Amino acid sequence: MTAATKKTTKSKKDTVAQKLRIKVSAYENKVLDNSVKQIMDTAVRYDATLRGPIPLPTEIKKYTVNRGAFVHKDAREQFEMRVHKRLIDIDNPTPKIIESLTNLDLPSGVNVDVKMM
Repeated sequence: MTAATKKTTKSKKDTVAQKLRIKVSAYENKVLDNSVKQIMDTAVRYDATLRGPIPLPTEIKKYTVNRGAFVHKDAREQFEMRVHKRLIDIDNPTPKIIESLTNLDLPSGVNVDVKMM
């Protein structure tokens, strides 16, 4: 091989930017927004770079039930449950940020999924 066609491979340190993705969901949107605000205030207190809150589509689960058990088969009633969701991304989280987010006291009915990317 000649010097022009020879490829040099140098080992470069690829700095992989870590990201903390927090997905928060709840049945009530006011409780959800208060929880998201609490998470964001905690992250801002430790100088984190944030993206969000990004509202995700509301998941609607509908259930149809017969009104009468024996007669009136055509009489039906519909119920629905709405699950509101928000997404928050934190770039390059420090251990202090992660520790403070784990010690956060959120109201019941709020589900938090945390993924490290």
